Parts: sequence; C-alpha cells; structure tokens
Amino acid sequence: MTFSPRHAIKASEGSPFSRIYGMSGYSPSRIVTNEEVCTWIESSDEWIRTRSGISTRHWATGDETVEYMAAEAAKKAIQRSGVPVEEIGAIVVASVGWFSQTPSLACVVAGDLGSKAAAYDISAACAGFSYAIAQGDALVRAGAAKYVLAIGVERLSDLTNKEDRSTAFIFGDGAGAAVIGPSDEPGIGPVVWGSDAEQGHLIQQVPHWPEAIAKGEMPVLVMDGNPVFKWAAFTVCHYAEQALAAAGLAPEELDVFVPHQANDRITQAMVRTLKLPESVLVSHNIANTGNSSAASIPMAIEALYADDQVHSGETCLIIGFGAGLVYSGQVIVLP
Repeated sequence: MTFSPRHAIKASEGSPFSRIYGMSGYSPSRIVTNEEVCTWIESSDEWIRTRSGISTRHWATGDETVEYMAAEAAKKAIQRSGVPVEEIGAIVVASVGWFSQTPSLACVVAGDLGSKAAAYDISAACAGFSYAIAQGDALVRAGAAKYVLAIGVERLSDLTNKEDRSTAFIFGDGAGAAVIGPSDEPGIGPVVWGSDAEQGHLIQQVPHWPEAIAKGEMPVLVMDGNPVFKWAAFTVCHYAEQALAAAGLAPEELDVFVPHQANDRITQAMVRTLKLPESVLVSHNIANTGNSSAASIPMAIEALYADDQVHSGETCLIIGFGAGLVYSGQVIVLP
C-alpha cells in the first residue's frame, strides 16, 4: 500500500547503536535461611538446595519498599554511569510487585530522582529486566530518548504463600538498574523475545485482584513446577541460542552467561544446551538470592562485579523467562 502524507513531517533521529553506561543491584538487608523456611514448611536444607540450588534469599524489611529499592538501584546505576539525571529521557520499570494501578512506579521513582523523564511500567515477570533493556535500546536508537533508565524490582515476599511447600522456599526480593545511552559501536545485541499464553496458567497470581479485594485477602503466586521446569530447561535454552546467534557470537566468544536465577538445575541445563566452554563464566547467584524475578539478572551481575569476576567490555548473554509465559534475551557488553 502506498503511503502519501499531505505534508512531510520530520522524523526523530537517534544513535546508530546503544550501550549500557552503568549497572547496579540492590539486595535487601534481611537474609532468610533454608533453616528458617523449614519452620514454615516440612522440608530440609538439603532438599531445598538439591531441588533449587538455593541456600539463602534476601527479603525486604518494612522500610525496603518496592519504591525504595528501585530508587536505590537507580541512584547507584546513575552514579556509576556518569550521566546527569536531567539527561535521562525515559524511565522504564519492570515489576509485578507494584500494587497501585496509578501512578506508575516509574513515575514515583522519577519523582524520587528529581527527574522529569517519560516514565512507565511494564509487566513481564522474570523476563522484565531483559524487556526493559530491549525497550531502552530501541528508544535510544529511535531518538525518543538520549538516555534511558531501565529498572527491575520485586518484593515477591509479599506474594509468597509460606504454607505452600512447592513455592515457599523459592522467592526473594531486590532491585537492579541500568543506564542505556548512545554508542558508536553495538553494545546491546538484538533481542529474542516472545510469549506462550497457552501455558500462562502454569505461573499465576491467585486470586486475581477483584476477587482478592472482595475476600479481603492478599494474592499469592502459584506455580506448576514440573512443566515450568521442562519449558525453561528444554525450550527457553534454544531462545538463548538464538540470542547468541543474533549477536553474531559463537559460544567460545562469550565471556559471561547470566540467566534469570530461577533454578540452578535450569541454569545447568542451559549451559549444556548452549555447549558453553569452561572459559565462559556462569552466574549461580540463586544460591544467595533465590528467585527475585525481574531483579534477578542485574542482582546477579552486581554480585559478579563485587567479586571482581567480570570487567568492562566483556560480552554477557542474559535471558529471562517466567510467568506469562514470557521470555526475553540478548547479549550485552558490560559497562
């Protein structure tokens, strides 16, 4: 179909490429051990570690609200990036833990930062941070914003059913952020993302908000673990392969692999499928944080920086996957 506007308009012009200027992670102060979890459910430290790889998880205290953790991660990422806050043109927050329909968490965080940037939330569960990175990359290259602040933040302890033996040991809290801006060289690879709504019932919030409000109760997360494990370990791993190929890299050219920290057995299955050589550093941060959904990838990268295991300029494959069911991954160059 021919497109013929009556009057020509000027299009925005962005950067040919984008990169990450600074990243951060925020871990809440309360550490919950497997031994404590076993006071809620009939289990053992050995069973939890064998089934998931988790030894401890971080849970937020009363003062560590979703807003507070998001803002703290954002401030740290901005400081590390060297980008003045007034030059950030958009703020994208990924979370399933912001229970106010409006204003968005991104708008609230913008106020905390003293920013007038465009601000909006996205809900992509455990793939949320990768979604936010993809949106930041696109906004910068489209010319919609010079710099974008991408945040992943969760307080899944609020949605944990402490009586559910299948999920009570899994979830954690935290936040992470990245500042994305223009670059002369590609610093963020093409995103590989999608959804499989036919399996959406495998992970969901129960009951939905209208019913929960009517009952006067807090919703919780429920998960059908076995099919989710199979989907992540045997299907999502191929999307990780596609993200690596889309970036034009062979497995031996990758420096770091940071999958969403859902289950360490899933991580191990992905490493086997990707045929990653021993030279590739793989994050197993779930041992210390549990599954923190949209916050897990930046928290894992923060831990690698803290241990001096990663360095600026290294290539890192990230991939998130979870409720929806959704997935998203890309190769990034570490700042």
